[in-house]
Amino acid sequence: MAADKTVKSEQTRALILETAMRLFRERGYDKTTMRAIAQEAGVSVGNAYYYFAGKEHLIQGFYDRIAAEHQAAVRPVLDTETDLEARIAGVLRVWLDIATPYHEFAAQFFKNAADPESPLSPFSPESEHAREAAISVHREVLAGSKAKVPAELAEILPELMWLSQMGLVLYWVFDSSEGRERSRRLAERGARLTTRGVSLARFRVLRPLVLEVHELFTDFLPGMTRPRDA
Repeated sequence: MAADKTVKSEQTRALILETAMRLFRERGYDKTTMRAIAQEAGVSVGNAYYYFAGKEHLIQGFYDRIAAEHQAAVRPVLDTETDLEARIAGVLRVWLDIATPYHEFAAQFFKNAADPESPLSPFSPESEHAREAAISVHREVLAGSKAKVPAELAEILPELMWLSQMGLVLYWVFDSSEGRERSRRLAERGARLTTRGVSLARFRVLRPLVLEVHELFTDFLPGMTRPRDA
């Protein structure tokens, strides 16, 4: 009975989230209310708030879901490719494929996500779970490649690679090209540039520069891990 109850609870949560995503696409994020979501999902308003404390938490649910889908969908790339550029490009292409159905309303809640105080920000405490899931993918990208990466950089490069992905996401949000073709080209070229950067980082003379770039982000971007002790 407990297992059945858990399954039903998960199904209700998924239904509310799916309904919200559909209404966000149809009506826009700002014009969609929790009451409307509950009504469309066929649940009480109280039940909707039981699973999601507000619209922001629904977007957090979306972040978590797309992160989980991405982790699963990149398996064919990560299980077969060893070339770093191919791994990075493959991971970014898969993300663009998964995100495609949500492009129409992505810009609508970006204005909220861009607010550093908003729980929708990718750097917010509320986004930590999805953020760590995304960074873990980049850790695996690096660890499973044949590229030789100094141990002192293997810890910080995945975070920098995730930040690079966030730049791609920002471009994708406002990309109006057919099929978001320009975003795909950016992913390919970004993968090539990142691979070259990782290759150059092998040289000891350049490692301090990589460390300094990482510390720059961790000092000024909320939600990033703090720089390591000297």
